[in-house]
Amino acid sequence: MTTHDSTPISVTLLGTGTPQPDIERFGPATLIQAAGLNLLFDAGRGASLRLTQVGCRLGAIDAVFLTHFHSDHTAGLPDVYASGYIPGPFGKRQKALTVYGPEGIEEFTEGLMLAFRGDMRERAIKSISPDATKLEPREVAEGIVYEQAGVTVTAFGTYHHDFARTYGYRIDYAGYSVVLSGDTAADPRVIDAAVGCDLLIHEVAAIDGSMSDNVFFRDVVMRGHTSPEEAAHVFEAVQPKLAVFTHIVQLPGGHVGPSVQSILDRTSAIYGGSVIAGRDLMILEVGSEGVFASDAKQRLSVTSEEEEPI
Repeated sequence: MTTHDSTPISVTLLGTGTPQPDIERFGPATLIQAAGLNLLFDAGRGASLRLTQVGCRLGAIDAVFLTHFHSDHTAGLPDVYASGYIPGPFGKRQKALTVYGPEGIEEFTEGLMLAFRGDMRERAIKSISPDATKLEPREVAEGIVYEQAGVTVTAFGTYHHDFARTYGYRIDYAGYSVVLSGDTAADPRVIDAAVGCDLLIHEVAAIDGSMSDNVFFRDVVMRGHTSPEEAAHVFEAVQPKLAVFTHIVQLPGGHVGPSVQSILDRTSAIYGGSVIAGRDLMILEVGSEGVFASDAKQRLSVTSEEEEPI
C-alpha cells in the first residue's frame, strides 16, 4: 500500500482502541504514508498484526513517533521492533529504527533493547545487520522534529495528566496536513496546531450518565480526555475538512458504555461539519479532492495473495 500523485498522504488507522483489550479495536496506532515513507505514530497492542494486514512490512517502517509512554500506546512496539529485524519477508530491516518521543525516550529504548538482548544473541547470524537490532532515540520538544523527502512532522504539547509529558503531531506534505491529537483533554494547543488542516484525528471519551458521580471517572479519567461536546468546540475552531475520532473511550455505567453513535450525536449537536468515528483498518486519503475514508479490509479482499508487501 503506497501513496500516489492523487493521494499525497495516506493515513491508516491501525488501532483505535484503549487499554481495554478489544478484538475489534486494537491499541492506538496510526500509519501515515507520504513521499514513499512509512511513519508509525504510537504502537499499541497488535500494531504488528495490523501492519501485516495492510501489507506494510515491519522492517519498512522509517520512524516511530510516540505521543507518550502509556502502555496502551507502546505495548505493540516490542513486536514491531524485534520482528522487524528478522530476515523473513515480514522483517528485513537493514538499519536502526528511530523512535521519537517525550523526555524519557532514551531510557525507554535502552530498556527495550536490553529486553531483547538474548534474542539478538541467538539470532546473531550473517543475514541480520547489526544496525538493524538498534533503536535510535530522539527526544522531542515543541516544533519541527522530522524533515525528510518533503515531509515535515511538528510536535506540539498537550495535556493528558499532571504527571505525563504528552505530545500531538502535525504532518505536512505537498500542501496537505494531518493532525493527531494524541491523548489529551481539550487543549488550545491542539487548535493552534490544527487550524485549517485537512484531517484532524482526535481522541474522545464519553461517560455514562449513571457514572457522572463517580469521582475516579469524573475527576481523574475524564480530566485527561476530551468529551464529545469539548471535541465539537475544538472542531468548530479548527474547521478541518474531516474530523475523525480515535482512542474511543466508552466509560460504562453497567456492562456497556455510551455507544459510538451517541458520541457522534453529541458531537454533531454542536459541530455541523464532517465528523466520523474511526475504525481499525480505516484508510483516510488526503488529496486535492478532499479527504476520503475507505476500509482496508475490503481492499485486502481483492488484493492478490502473491503481492509482495512493501
